[in-house]
Amino acid sequence: MVKSRRVHLLLILVVLSFLLIHFLPCSNNAPLEEKPSPVHILILSSWRSGSSFTGQIFSQHPSVFYLMEPAWHVWVKMSQNSAKVLHMAVRDLVRSVFLCDMSVFDAYMSSQKKKSDLFQWETSRALCSPPACDLFNRTDIITAGNCKKICSKYPFSKVEEACKTYSHVAIKEVRFFDLKVLYPLLTDPSLNLKIIHLVRDPRAVFRSRENTVADLKRDSNIIMGSWRAKGEMVPYNTMQVICKSHVEIYKAGSQATPSFLKDRYLLVRYEDIVRDPLARAAQMYRFAELHFTPELQKWVHNITHGKGLGAQAFQIGSRDAQRVSQAWRKTLPFQKIEKVQKVCKDAMDLLGYRLVHSEEEQKNMSLDLLFAQN
Repeated sequence: MVKSRRVHLLLILVVLSFLLIHFLPCSNNAPLEEKPSPVHILILSSWRSGSSFTGQIFSQHPSVFYLMEPAWHVWVKMSQNSAKVLHMAVRDLVRSVFLCDMSVFDAYMSSQKKKSDLFQWETSRALCSPPACDLFNRTDIITAGNCKKICSKYPFSKVEEACKTYSHVAIKEVRFFDLKVLYPLLTDPSLNLKIIHLVRDPRAVFRSRENTVADLKRDSNIIMGSWRAKGEMVPYNTMQVICKSHVEIYKAGSQATPSFLKDRYLLVRYEDIVRDPLARAAQMYRFAELHFTPELQKWVHNITHGKGLGAQAFQIGSRDAQRVSQAWRKTLPFQKIEKVQKVCKDAMDLLGYRLVHSEEEQKNMSLDLLFAQN
């Protein structure tokens, strides 16, 4: 009898223990909150298209870790190759950066590298604030000039350390000419990739490239590969390759969209950004799942409504952005405009840039007629 009671009591204890373990909250067994997966943003553009400014819209956001053109290191190290050959190396580097694995730079930089050896590192607010630099706050709007003066001596390991503390990783890159190269990243389960495809009027791009020929010489040679035209047609042939790439990227991203690209591709025209900066910045932030703070709204307005004309080609500062974007209409001879329109006609038609047919039309056509509304 006593033995039977003991067995009965033991069974009750077993059942109660089971119930306590599986149905009552317990600090040791409560599920941990999963950290949200980072959002990865690729600003895909070409040289002299307003991409540095657009990159800053993301760089200045306190939730974003941003790098400007990290694939520059690939092109410098392997400049004897064509852009097509370098696509895979560039893609692998971009993927590693998105995953905050900065060991990928070991193949392209000195073993004694410092943070300041990274191309255009000072344009990244994330590399100018903790933990990459302790002299600014993460919520500060930080200019490249101020950052470069006081944040250059930190070790390269701070780049990876900083990257891992952000909810968003953004990269601005001008070294992809085919969206299909990025399909493996778009289908990679470890990435949450969104692509912002930034384009600019080819006539404005051509005019800006004319002012930076020496700076872009190596990149232009890689773009053209073994097909190196000579004489006055060189810049037009380069523009033809760039314009063709924009057409192919746009078609792949919007017209023949694979299922994995749904809601992950956004076309943005630079002219639309400078005409209505707050609305377009808000659009890009929504796409990237970012909050447009009052501080950032003020910064975007101020930097696009200055009095300057952007005298320094590769520096971002307050300027009259809309006036700068239209400078080509007063400074580019109509003969050159005709040639650019000829080699870039498909891109202009597809992306909503209307042709001008005379010098008088070039100077007098209103912006509403020159650019179709998106």
